[in-house]
Amino acid sequence: MSDLELLDFKNALEQFQKLVEKMIIQKTKERSGLYTEDDDKIDYNEFYKTTRTLFGPAVKGHNIQAFFRKTINNLEKPDWLEIFGCFTAESDGLPSQSKESMVFLVSEKKQTTDSVVKRKDMIKGIVKIPHLDFTITASQRGVITIFNNQMKVVATINIEDTSWITGCDFLPQLKYVVAVTESTIIVWDYKSDENKNNCFVIKPMKNCLLCVCTVTMSDQPAKDTILMGDDKGYVYLLTMTSNDFIMKQYKAENESQFRVLDSENFNIVKRKLHDDWVGRVKYISALKCFGSCSADSLRSFILDDIKRLEDNLPLREFSVHKGVNAFAYCRKAKVVVTGGNDRILRLWNPVVNIRPTGKLLGHKHSVVEVVTNEKDQHVISLSCAKIFRVWDIQTLTPLQVFHDNQVSPEELDVFPMVFDNDHGILITGSDAVDIYPLAQMIEDTRQRPQTHEKSINAVVYNRTLRQILTICTESILKVWDLETGYQIYQIEDAHGVNTEVTCAAIEINGFYLATGACDGTVKVWEFESGQEFKALPLAQHSDDEHHVLKIVYLKADESQHALLVLEQRGKMKMIQTFVPSVEINCFAVLKVEGWNLIATGSANGEIILWDFESASVRCLRKTNEDSQDSVFQESGINAMLFLVHSAFTSRKRSSQPSAAVRRDVSASPEHESSSSNLHKENEERDEVNTEKTTAEDTATSKNKQHPKMKVKFSKTGAGHSPILASAHESGCIRLWSIQQVKEKLCWRGHTAEVVDLFYEEEKNVIVTASTDGSVRIWHAESGYYFGYYGQSREFELSDTSRLILPPDVTNFPAIIREESKPMEKKIECPLMLDRDRSFDVLEYARN
Repeated sequence: MSDLELLDFKNALEQFQKLVEKMIIQKTKERSGLYTEDDDKIDYNEFYKTTRTLFGPAVKGHNIQAFFRKTINNLEKPDWLEIFGCFTAESDGLPSQSKESMVFLVSEKKQTTDSVVKRKDMIKGIVKIPHLDFTITASQRGVITIFNNQMKVVATINIEDTSWITGCDFLPQLKYVVAVTESTIIVWDYKSDENKNNCFVIKPMKNCLLCVCTVTMSDQPAKDTILMGDDKGYVYLLTMTSNDFIMKQYKAENESQFRVLDSENFNIVKRKLHDDWVGRVKYISALKCFGSCSADSLRSFILDDIKRLEDNLPLREFSVHKGVNAFAYCRKAKVVVTGGNDRILRLWNPVVNIRPTGKLLGHKHSVVEVVTNEKDQHVISLSCAKIFRVWDIQTLTPLQVFHDNQVSPEELDVFPMVFDNDHGILITGSDAVDIYPLAQMIEDTRQRPQTHEKSINAVVYNRTLRQILTICTESILKVWDLETGYQIYQIEDAHGVNTEVTCAAIEINGFYLATGACDGTVKVWEFESGQEFKALPLAQHSDDEHHVLKIVYLKADESQHALLVLEQRGKMKMIQTFVPSVEINCFAVLKVEGWNLIATGSANGEIILWDFESASVRCLRKTNEDSQDSVFQESGINAMLFLVHSAFTSRKRSSQPSAAVRRDVSASPEHESSSSNLHKENEERDEVNTEKTTAEDTATSKNKQHPKMKVKFSKTGAGHSPILASAHESGCIRLWSIQQVKEKLCWRGHTAEVVDLFYEEEKNVIVTASTDGSVRIWHAESGYYFGYYGQSREFELSDTSRLILPPDVTNFPAIIREESKPMEKKIECPLMLDRDRSFDVLEYARN
């Protein structure tokens, strides 16, 4: 960093610290009631915008959000390093281990022993060759083996009469395997048809070679470069070409399988980098640097350009007490991880060697190997006691601990390890090759998904922040990141001890959250911080009649918002109340160009569409009539939601949006645009895909590729007809055409009641909540299951290539229905306005 850049950073840091101080003063005054709002108010959007202006892309959105929430909750300045994701706090705690928290399925470990070691032998080197999908192992006593992607042996060689092998790698241009021993370099042509003389040995080497790696920057055919480290602290650079292995340049020893090459004929560059043994050498292509480590406490780790081996310029040196035994680089997280004899894992910025950005504590023995899982940004570390620990790089938290109890005492210093990012397996070596598969949380475990410990009452989506709020019957509110599934914060006893929170809604801009409870009270919260904003008691006496069933924000005019509340007694307060002849479980409001509807769902399965412009009931439908599949029969409707095609909202953004209010939770009016990307490829077609999968097919086809099944939207006039979604007591989710209320799509989401759902337009996903305690996420077009909120692994929302079922669902996740026969009734139902009441009351009277 230049002097000018350093000065600019210091100025930005001073401005940032002043911003934080001003924000703390503002929040302190707000809590004491002394704050008067002015133009300089710092909310989350202002804080985010200013921080990104000061530091640019160096700060990440989730770090800004975490810093903001920590500051306003504690009203004290956190360490400024935390805005960059750097934490000084160390944790050696470990969460309780269950099947759901396992990163690797230790019980599914596989072991390969054939052709990899001799008697009383140990594997000393393992390397993964991604472009060939090969794995190579080398044992101490000379057995080199190549495995394919199924871990089946492709080629093997038993090298006799040689010193012990200390490491191996692959030469991608020459297509040879290279290994180093105490005094030689072995090059094996594994493709040769000859049974003998297919190995070259380069000797003599003056010092004992301990490690080797390939430099992958060469793109020249028939030319490869390797790095080697020895017991005197030297690192060697050796370039080999195909000409080095032609017939005339070698001499064969009597009765030997080797073709001997004189090391003096090679230009071998070396430089002393450490004052102790070189434990590892690696070339990191993403950084265009090489790394080497040693037990040397002063020059423990070197990370620099490979040209430094050929000159005497200063090197980038990292000092660690008791040295470094192993290191790895995570390209996605842009950090280097080191581990050594002091049992601490350190995370480093590759260009900053002054101090680490984080530490991971927990090992009780020296760390001997470190690898990374790029996709999940995990570190897997191994101690000399063969204790494995898995860590999350972003949160610096331990995820799993496991060990190999089959290891014998004499094996405790030999474990090479590699993580196969392509297949999600951890490969280690001792007297055999051990393979640990990743625990795919969606499909590999049989444990029931669980977002809350108790039944779910509500789920609601904050479109602005891309976060989900879930509420259970114990009145625990949890906020989750939509895309990753990680929990952000939670609130307990939101309306007081033993007061059940029954429903929630989020204001259209995502700033405020409203919650309703069983005692009739309503509270408003700041969504970003989780701080209570105001409480609105609705009833003087708490009884079942005032139990709040649903709540929603509706825009009253350009500057004000009002809450629409549905109580247990069937009355809707604040805007309008209608009293139908059947018990209403849920309702949804749609007001966009061409549509002005209220849809209600009842306990007996009736769907009613109220047209409040023409003051008439449009049509009726019972979901248990004309059912085609007994597997999905049910009556009660728990939640409803309008999915509006983007064609409506793009033509008239200023029109009053639709609102969806459901049994236990309500969405913001933003649901007006909640299905824009669901069916773009189907816009030119009117028909419904009539492909139908029966319950009998399920038993035989559960593990087969599921056919593509998508919702089709029909054209009506100037635009596409909105779709009505309903959630049912049976655990099913259904999509309906609102022109005739005919069924479009149905899938089994839960084995218990589905109490709520919402649709995220941009990601094309549907999220459902159930009394089984789980909140699950689905692909909206096909019903593919992505996972549940609370699982340890990050969602893969772009992967719909495989059929995945929740462990408690045995039916196909989606069934496309043939056109149903709707029950339409033309009913004259006048709607009368009673202006004498304190609220506008819309009554339904049947003549």
